[in-house]
Amino acid sequence: MIVGIVLAAGSSSRLGRPKQLLPLAGEPLIRQTLRRILASSLDDLVVVVGHEAEAIAATLRDFPVRIVYNPDAAQGQSTSVLAGLGALPAGAEAALFLLGDQPGIDPAVIDALIAAWRESRAPIVAPRYTGGIGNPVLFDRRVFPELMSLQGDAGARPAVRAHREAGDLLLVPIAAPAPPDVDTEADYAALLTTFTS
Repeated sequence: MIVGIVLAAGSSSRLGRPKQLLPLAGEPLIRQTLRRILASSLDDLVVVVGHEAEAIAATLRDFPVRIVYNPDAAQGQSTSVLAGLGALPAGAEAALFLLGDQPGIDPAVIDALIAAWRESRAPIVAPRYTGGIGNPVLFDRRVFPELMSLQGDAGARPAVRAHREAGDLLLVPIAAPAPPDVDTEADYAALLTTFTS
């Protein structure tokens, strides 16, 4: 079983309003993101919420996802990684971490990472877009103990860096740029001009 964990607990401090709830093509941004993710071959999907948790959870009430509340979201993204890992079912073989503010995520990229992991059983599998390594990133269950020791706001980047230096990070070439995320009003304005649902 491969479980997706969507990190959607941040406070959107640079934007000044909850980016998960920004209107995008007639729906909140988080719904557009999850529609793409749910079109992939993931077996299960967990959404970690924190800031504006009730509003975001209410927005997703009709989606086939499990909502997990992270009370420590203000302490950084690593706390959401831990909350997501804590919600995994016992049979989870791998977890794919995704960002809640990337509505342009391609389900085919998710499926390519899953296929690469099934074939290789690499500890970590990441996409290499035309601009470099990006999200989402898949972690084999062997790496879960390592992820449980994360701290601060770097998310799982330290684990990815360590495995890349050790030579056991599997990169999947993607012939496209990484999907943009939304951190500022300029990011949102750019997304509004390019997004197609």
